[in-house]
Amino acid sequence: MHANAEHVAKILLDRGATGVIVELPDSARTAQAAAEQLGCEVGAIANSLLFDADGAPLLVLTSGAHRVDTAKVASLVGAAKVKRASPEFVRESTGQPIGGVAPLGHPAPIRTLVDVWLEKYDQVWAAGGHPHTVFPTSYEELLRITGGAPAEVE
Repeated sequence: MHANAEHVAKILLDRGATGVIVELPDSARTAQAAAEQLGCEVGAIANSLLFDADGAPLLVLTSGAHRVDTAKVASLVGAAKVKRASPEFVRESTGQPIGGVAPLGHPAPIRTLVDVWLEKYDQVWAAGGHPHTVFPTSYEELLRITGGAPAEVE
């Protein structure tokens, strides 16, 4: 298993999460690719999207069926501007590559919003720190293990 995924697995265990890292045969850099490999609805994929909110990292865990409304999110977090982070900013903030960013395991805590849409699924899947890894969880557990705040982000 990739070192990033091992790191995420340890944190999941430390935080009492019920899911374990699953290695996928193919890259799951998109919600659609992950859903196809897992045999679930694309909406049950918790996309980890990192944004630059006035220079600070902001992680939005959104349903794979949604697009994030950056103006709405900026208003929610009190930022003048929220924009998609560059690959360099993502790597620097999370220690993980785009397409594999886990909702936890970052070098420092990152403010996190969790799409309320994910609550409609009994099981959601989140990235495991590498494009070939994911883990199952629930909406409630995702809030708990990330310290995220529920939000309407679409």
